[in-house]
Order: sequence, then structure tokens, then C-alpha cells
Amino acid sequence: MLAQGDIAMESTDAIVNAANSSLAGGGGVDGAIHRAGGPAIMQQCRRIGGCPTGNAVITTGGNLKAKYVIHAVGPRYDGTRKEAALLKSAYQESLRLASAKNLKSIAFPAISTGAYGYPLNEAARIALQTTIQYLKEHQDIELVRFILYDQSTYDIFTKELKTLW
Repeated sequence: MLAQGDIAMESTDAIVNAANSSLAGGGGVDGAIHRAGGPAIMQQCRRIGGCPTGNAVITTGGNLKAKYVIHAVGPRYDGTRKEAALLKSAYQESLRLASAKNLKSIAFPAISTGAYGYPLNEAARIALQTTIQYLKEHQDIELVRFILYDQSTYDIFTKELKTLW
């Protein structure tokens, strides 16, 4: 399901944070989640210490409606071919963590499309294809939402979803 809004307000079991590899907080989605969730999220991030690009880690949701935050580190876009595999992996690892915790619902932002510069059309295609494929193979997650910050991002995800479904 696609929606426009603020992912920090989601009440799914987990929300996904478009994190940096140091898990140090930042701007955009990352900053919004840390501000809304409070210091408990950052405390756990500091204990974890970091996360390689293409991977994900899980922390408490702190003061959020979501019980957990999955911090997924997508690639910075520079035009190389390895980026698609890293972005796909960030989504897969997030879904695997949700399954491992027996979570039934998860909400994603458009990972790597803000400050990391990933082209929206390609990022939307990777995100949606990866998620659809995962859900075909794993029926444990009942709801996946993509919470998209602005209308243009929502429109691009909607267009890509229509070509895949």
C-alpha cells in the first residue's frame, strides 16, 4: 500500500529508517524518526555502533507508535551498477529482520532517494519489486506500506507499482 505522509507517525509494528552507516542520525527521514522517537533509539544505535551499506539493524521504537525501528542503509548514488544490488539488499534485510521478529506490518520510506540522490523511478522499481518478491516467498508479513514524503514521490511509486502489478 502506498501513502503520502510522515513515516514517524506510522503505527505499523516497525518503521524503516533511511539511515546512514554510522547510525548517527541525520536529516530527512532519519532526523524525523530520531526526533519523534526520542533518545532511546539513539542509545541503542550507539550500542550497535554502525551498519554497512545494504544491511539493516533493529532498535526500539522509543516514543513512536511503531514498536521497532529498522535502520536500513541504502547506497549513495554515483552511477555505478553495484548500487542497485545494495538498495535491493537494504529492503531485503529490513524485511528479513521484520520476519525474524515475527512482525506483521512494516512501513518503508523511499530509501536513498533524498540526500543520497538515487533516481526516484529506479529506486521505486527496486523497492517495489524486492518487496513483492519477498512477500510471494514469505507470507508472515501481512502489511507493507510505503510512506512517501511528497506528492511527486507518491506519483512515481504509484506509476511503478501499476507496471509491476
